[in-house]
Amino acid sequence: MNALHTKVQHSAVFDHPEMGTHEDVVFAHDRDTGLQAIIAVHDTTLGPALGGCRVWPYENPGDALTDALRLSRGMTYKNALAGLDLGGGKAVIIADPRKDKTPELMEAFGRHVDRLSGTYITAEDVGVSPQDMEAVARQTAHVRGTSATGLGDPSPYTALGVFEGIKACAKHVFGSSDLEGRTVSVQGLGHVGYDVARQLHGAGARLIVSDIHAPAVLRAIDAFGAVAVDPAEAHMVEADIFVPCALGAGLNARTIPHIQARIVAGAANNQLQTPADGEALKKRGILYAPDYAINAGGVISIALASPGGEDTLVRQKTLAIGDTLTAIFERAGTEETTPEHVADAMAEERLAKTRKARPVLKAVSA
Repeated sequence: MNALHTKVQHSAVFDHPEMGTHEDVVFAHDRDTGLQAIIAVHDTTLGPALGGCRVWPYENPGDALTDALRLSRGMTYKNALAGLDLGGGKAVIIADPRKDKTPELMEAFGRHVDRLSGTYITAEDVGVSPQDMEAVARQTAHVRGTSATGLGDPSPYTALGVFEGIKACAKHVFGSSDLEGRTVSVQGLGHVGYDVARQLHGAGARLIVSDIHAPAVLRAIDAFGAVAVDPAEAHMVEADIFVPCALGAGLNARTIPHIQARIVAGAANNQLQTPADGEALKKRGILYAPDYAINAGGVISIALASPGGEDTLVRQKTLAIGDTLTAIFERAGTEETTPEHVADAMAEERLAKTRKARPVLKAVSA
């Protein structure tokens, strides 16, 4: 294998607006398979950086870098807020998951993960299947969400946490967690989005669905009696709740003025394009469930799964996502700020407490 594996030294990366306090940014390339990947380790204060691998046909490497940096920071906060002893990291592979992804490509990625010696632990994300993680696991032990590491596919737990979070949002806004008769627009019908839609349908919600993949939409129409709309219009329809389960940055200056729902609560990562977008939602009276708080079920299942497949503890902590969101909303109301500011503060408070508790290492003279 001819491969390049270097820590990025170029000033353009260090000056990147999303660089912040990232500890490591690694570019990984494999000539034989065509692998082009970026692994970003944001913070290891609480432990090794755990975060999924995303396969996506980014238009350019700059977009991939931005996504990796934003997602890895979100994982630090997600893991901290979920009470896990893990840091935050993320990997992105620049490829079309439907055309370019092969077992050999994923194995090459696994070899690069292995070279980080456990600083980064990878797992499933957008464009990656449990089978892909099995391929990665053939090259490294630093992988989760496989048959050998417990519960396998984490998406059902992500979906369960999002569903519980939606109920907590409904309780806060409407005074009841009962979703019977509520109209919900679900944008994105991948593994997580479809399962969220299934649970919403089971709870009596009326569904409006959208996805760029037509067969997924047809499946939801057939199974749930859903109404389909164009994904670009999912936020604009008349609904009680908007559930974004596709890619990030969908809440922005262009979309927020057109949102009809009173609640935005979905599985997508990095939903706010800028911090100002959270303020814009608040001004419009729209309750926003911070993405890394509501979608933590998957990482909880990855972190706490037992090899025997017992998921009692995982389910307990995932169901508690609703309680976490309720605490966030109440504190946001008391402090007259946005839910994402409170969620950030709660995560940062845990990180600061951990850093403060660390023993001070004294220099030793030669």
